[in-house]
Amino acid sequence: MKGNPARLMLTAPASGSGKTMVTCAALKLLAQSGKAVSFKCGPDYIDPMFHRKVLHTSSYQLDSFFMERDALRRSLLRHTPAGGIAVLEGAMGYYDGVAGTTTQASAYEVAKQTKTPVVLVIDCKQMSTSVLAVIHGFLTLYPDSGIKGVIFNQLSAARYPELQKLVEQNFPVKALGYLPFLPECQLESRHLGLVTAQEVTDLQNKLERLAEQARESLDLPAIVALAHEAPELEAEEELLPERVKEPPVIALARDEAFCFTYQENLELLEQLGAEILPFSPLWDKEIPENADGLLLSGGYPELYAKTLSENSGMRDSVLNAVHGGMPCIAECGGFLYLGKSLVDQRGECYDMAGALPMESYPKQGLGRFGYITLTAQKDNLLCQAEGQIKAHEFHYWETSDPGSSFLAVKPVRGTKWECAHTSRSLYAGFPHLFLPSNPEAAKRFVLVCCAYRQKRRNG
Repeated sequence: MKGNPARLMLTAPASGSGKTMVTCAALKLLAQSGKAVSFKCGPDYIDPMFHRKVLHTSSYQLDSFFMERDALRRSLLRHTPAGGIAVLEGAMGYYDGVAGTTTQASAYEVAKQTKTPVVLVIDCKQMSTSVLAVIHGFLTLYPDSGIKGVIFNQLSAARYPELQKLVEQNFPVKALGYLPFLPECQLESRHLGLVTAQEVTDLQNKLERLAEQARESLDLPAIVALAHEAPELEAEEELLPERVKEPPVIALARDEAFCFTYQENLELLEQLGAEILPFSPLWDKEIPENADGLLLSGGYPELYAKTLSENSGMRDSVLNAVHGGMPCIAECGGFLYLGKSLVDQRGECYDMAGALPMESYPKQGLGRFGYITLTAQKDNLLCQAEGQIKAHEFHYWETSDPGSSFLAVKPVRGTKWECAHTSRSLYAGFPHLFLPSNPEAAKRFVLVCCAYRQKRRNG
């Protein structure tokens, strides 16, 4: 397959430089055409959710640890609408990759593999002509940087023309505008990153104010022109397992407590024939009665532990379904919900579904963090023994029994640990799975859901 989707990447020298604000501003303006789509470099599932809910754009992952080059390109080709523009948001610093010592899985690697023009967002707070040294360093560290433009954050209107002239006199890049310091537009955060969209105070007003400023100080025509300079992409067609003939219904936990799901996982399950049916463990009384499988997403169950515990009808429904053999994938927050109990942020302990005999509690600092490759220690719902899936871990809560069905191995450093509970009908563990890294695992899940549906129909 081949095509020429208009695209550009917004990245930065480091986290906290303002690339999320600039990305939101650009997407807010471009989305008015109805043809903007966003992509997030790296394993972050929060920003894409934010873009979908608040900016009303489609949003996907572009991650070169999870995805081979052709998969990255296919996603851009498949998801960028005709006449539309794909805006890629980098993660961390532009060259920051796996293990803190490589460019593997960095925004730079994604830009190279997708031939995407790059715009560097630079925080100018407490800095003036030193900005030139930053640009020089990023352009010369790797000659194939792909950096074609810069946007300045926290820069006054009075200083911009002078800095624009200095940049364009010294470097083969174009200054594409600036954003001044906008305290009223700051986006709130919590321990897992950007808060869920519905929780940000007066969010729509903030984004309207941000877009109003961006109309004045970002050079949108030049940004669009740069996106259209991206060259043609070519990728091999994807060969997926055969689609099942009778679609099983997979109930997806999706509410304030359970909201972290890779969109690519859901699309793959749908491509294989499944029907995804959202439900709320917080507010519904039981899982959908026609469910043939269960997806318990990650999220913030520790913030809603009391409400989850008080919903005894749902807890019983999940317990009975899992113990009755309904196929279930439970990731991170969903994994905690399957346990016996959960201690919340205030130290209060609440009963959970009780499908697994473990207790969960907060710990000091971040738990295991980063990319991992999971290797099955035994046959299970998703894999035969030795089968592999790529995944990501990020959690501040711990459990008395994280499981031992998979061996997790970090890239480059090779750190290893055991994790996850599995059976023929269950995967439950801290790792967030990226199912397109092993489509056969997704197919196994769908087929077991089909078998459960048939068993349920036969009584």
